[in-house]
Amino acid sequence: MTTVTAPAAGRASAPAGTGAGALAGTGTLIRFGLRRDRVRIPVWVAALTLGTMSTVTEFKTLYSTAGERASAVSSMDSPAALAMTGPRHYLTDYNIGSMMGHQLIGFMAVLVGLMSVLIVTRHTRDEEETSRAELVRSTVVGHHAQLASALAVAAVANLALAALLTLSVLSAGVDGIATGEALLYGLTLAAIGLVFAGVAAITAQITAHTRGASGTALAVIGVAYVLRASGDVGNDALSWLSPIGWGQRTYVFVDNRWWPLLLCLALAALTAATGFVLSTRRDVSAGLRSSRLGRRTASDALTRPLGFALRLHRGTLLGFGAGLFLMGVMYGSILGEAADMVKDIEQIQEALEKIGGASLAESFASMIMVVIAVVAAVYVVMATLRPRAEESAGRAEPLLATGLSRDRWAGSHVAVALAGGTALLLVAGLGFGLSGAASVGDGGLVLQLVGAALAYAPALWVTVGVAVALFGWFPRAGTAAWIVPVYAFLVGYLGSILQFPDWMNNLSPFGHVPQLPAAGMSWTPVLVLTALAAALIRLGLAGFRRRDLETK
Repeated sequence: MTTVTAPAAGRASAPAGTGAGALAGTGTLIRFGLRRDRVRIPVWVAALTLGTMSTVTEFKTLYSTAGERASAVSSMDSPAALAMTGPRHYLTDYNIGSMMGHQLIGFMAVLVGLMSVLIVTRHTRDEEETSRAELVRSTVVGHHAQLASALAVAAVANLALAALLTLSVLSAGVDGIATGEALLYGLTLAAIGLVFAGVAAITAQITAHTRGASGTALAVIGVAYVLRASGDVGNDALSWLSPIGWGQRTYVFVDNRWWPLLLCLALAALTAATGFVLSTRRDVSAGLRSSRLGRRTASDALTRPLGFALRLHRGTLLGFGAGLFLMGVMYGSILGEAADMVKDIEQIQEALEKIGGASLAESFASMIMVVIAVVAAVYVVMATLRPRAEESAGRAEPLLATGLSRDRWAGSHVAVALAGGTALLLVAGLGFGLSGAASVGDGGLVLQLVGAALAYAPALWVTVGVAVALFGWFPRAGTAAWIVPVYAFLVGYLGSILQFPDWMNNLSPFGHVPQLPAAGMSWTPVLVLTALAAALIRLGLAGFRRRDLETK
């Protein structure tokens, strides 16, 4: 007869090979996290790498001679330009490499920070919010294993990005760039990414909601960028308060300092350690900040599908609105200097001449308006795909089990995406117009630029239609809607500079929008795009009515 010994009370029997203590099971969770993000991380890394490669190619084309680089120095040596790029020290030796450090690190740091924040919050706070963390922790998993694995996955993504950026810079064929310089460029961005991964580890402990944790961490990224911009224009001490400023002060391809990376690594370690400590001060699925007590009864708006959808989208919409307004203000501030900035850059001059316009400022504004519209398109894709997230999380099922129809439920999110995207264009156009009018000295430019921004509304609506059609008929392929804004940026902005063939631009809905204020208003493409958007939305809602709902 075999004797079975029961485990001691209060102790779990650990399978062979598992570690003990607070980090038990970390290795397994790392492998699981990488398995779950086997598509997301490669897409992020590939997009950032390809963006760098395309920009380096653009630099080589636009600034192939010493005269063109000297002209770039004169155009960049202004407060508005330095706020958008980086510190003036890069201008002392402005070659293709130093252009990368000057113009790319600040912008890329924001994107790398966004990638890191989303990875950490996805594998920590989102797991708790969906109650999957309780199932994982019911096994032999240490208290700190989940956060440690999330940070490790973020570190893998950042190191992979650093490796690919190094290889891409070396393979770009730029004269004078050494291996150590290319490696410093890649590791600088990776170090900044690790800092914001640590920031996300803290915000994930503060709030009980994924969107709140992500939003707070993204606000920190925004503050870091503003401090960097303010320091580069005025008091240099402000830049030293920002990890983005630390990264830029490696002065890669100029002085090649390595020691600022130590500051980033120290802050990354400090923020990560703080996240671990704070995680012991709260319960699973709870946050350190207690939820605010709500009203005894819901407002009339929350009892209606549209009001409830607007409440769900409110934070994201306000964040994009503030960001686009500031983007418009920044672009408008350099509108008066556009002629000096591009006077010796033949490719941009040719692109602006192709756009037309009574003045170079109008042509330049028309070119920049594409970028603003693409950023607004990012919001409308996020908003339109929100019903898919609600469905996947099981929150749509109890709502649709009532008398609420599928058309009204999905249609409310679509309506918020349509109206919200249009409002973002209005806000961005207003910021662009006010700042641009002050820069140029022409008050009439305000209404012109607001109208130019709103002209892109039908293109945004088509983007919504594409996302709705995918959600309705092919919900698992809904993320393919991101192709629309990415393609629009590549062919609408970069394509005009690199002289892509016209047929490529015609494949994008943004390519058919009248390029106000440089060109005259044409109503035919606007009406056609509006009709196409309506047809796609109707098609998508019809598909949603006919397919099965994903249930939990």
